[in-house]
Amino acid sequence: MTASLEPSAAVKELSHERLPDFFIVGHAKSGTTALYEMLRQQSQIYMPDVKEPWYFVPELRPVSNRENDRHPRTLEGYLSLFADATREQRAGEATPSYLWSREAARRIAEVQPAARIIAILREPASFLRSLHMQFLQTHVETERDLGKAIALEASRREGKNIPSTSTRPQGLLYSDHVRYVEQLQRYYAVFPPEQILVLVYEDFRADNVAAVRRVLRFLDVQETAPIERTDANPTVGVRAPRMSALVRSLYLGRGHGARGAKRAIKALTPQRLRHEALAFERRAQIGAPLASDEKVMRELRLRFKDEVVALSDYLQRDMVKLWGYDRIG
Repeated sequence: MTASLEPSAAVKELSHERLPDFFIVGHAKSGTTALYEMLRQQSQIYMPDVKEPWYFVPELRPVSNRENDRHPRTLEGYLSLFADATREQRAGEATPSYLWSREAARRIAEVQPAARIIAILREPASFLRSLHMQFLQTHVETERDLGKAIALEASRREGKNIPSTSTRPQGLLYSDHVRYVEQLQRYYAVFPPEQILVLVYEDFRADNVAAVRRVLRFLDVQETAPIERTDANPTVGVRAPRMSALVRSLYLGRGHGARGAKRAIKALTPQRLRHEALAFERRAQIGAPLASDEKVMRELRLRFKDEVVALSDYLQRDMVKLWGYDRIG
């Protein structure tokens, strides 16, 4: 653990600071953003403006993610995100990589053993397809074919075939994202079961207002206030990957001549406008999702069926039937 993540001594020194009461730990593309936005509507809930502080997963931070007020690397800086929470409010944050991480559960427990943990799980094949789309959009991935991208996993574990624009190369190990039982076990190993709530994305999509009320009950917060429905982020594709990658490489300062161009851009353009330009570039390049390859999706469901069976046993809920894996040979 890095020096900024040695909580046992640091927490005692900062005992007067406000600790978060709950964590939405993931997964990405499974309704975490919608849940974050819907909880923020509640007067009894406090969540910082930054949705993903990334504090407990320094090893998984994007390459471009540098020290700043929104992504602090010290415990003091992290706890300052919750300084405005009142005593009457439940304070929390949402960083989807916490569920994927091998170390986040232990780190969170060391800082806040009374924390309540909220995880959201999604049918593996559709989850990976949506995650792959997001990675294309954010230039973590360049292989547009999902099947081929997953087939590259073995070589990528050896550090090969990593896109030069990738800010999160660890994410390209797709099968690691859907080891649901292993991920949950890490949290149940350091938190009592009554402090953990596991939601299912498909339930959340069907009635996210009801799901939010369930979360509020879990957090011991009154659930009588109106809740405004918020849809999860749509899956998107990229219309012009080469142009999008070029803009991204200039922004990150990578590639031949890119660093000089980036320095010139920074000298002539305020930071706010540079971020707005990148956001515009993303919107301009986003198109409809690539057509789903049913053969690839079926292969993924066959590959991860044992994981779904194990999850059914672990949660004592028939996820095999819920996710349609009972119809897969």
